[in-house]
Amino acid sequence: MAVEWTTDLATGVDEIDGQHKEIFSRINKLLEASRQGKGRQAVAGTVDFLEDYVKTHFKAEEQLQKSVAYPEYTAHKAMHTKFLIDVANLKKAFEEKGPTLSLAIEVNQVVVEWLINHIKKVDKKLAEYIRENS
Repeated sequence: MAVEWTTDLATGVDEIDGQHKEIFSRINKLLEASRQGKGRQAVAGTVDFLEDYVKTHFKAEEQLQKSVAYPEYTAHKAMHTKFLIDVANLKKAFEEKGPTLSLAIEVNQVVVEWLINHIKKVDKKLAEYIRENS
């Protein structure tokens, strides 16, 4: 059930790519902990870190967009905001149900699919804009 970083996810912007790789690593830790039925505390720590790290990544990415006057900043930021709401809902589900296999599946569906689609479509477009306007 692990998610794999592949070269087609690379944006070519080292800071963004490095942060994306770390998010994938943390998602994999969460999925593995849930799969193994590890204790609530082990999974909670990973959920908390993932939530905080995604916020940090989005903040850095949004600052980068502002610094290059990215014309699609507002729409991109709105996508980030919606995703953070989805992550908060997953965290709430974890707090209510614990580290279940269904939570791992839901994380995979909500987080992984969103992240891959967002990187391939939206972040790559941002990276192209940065390269063309640097």
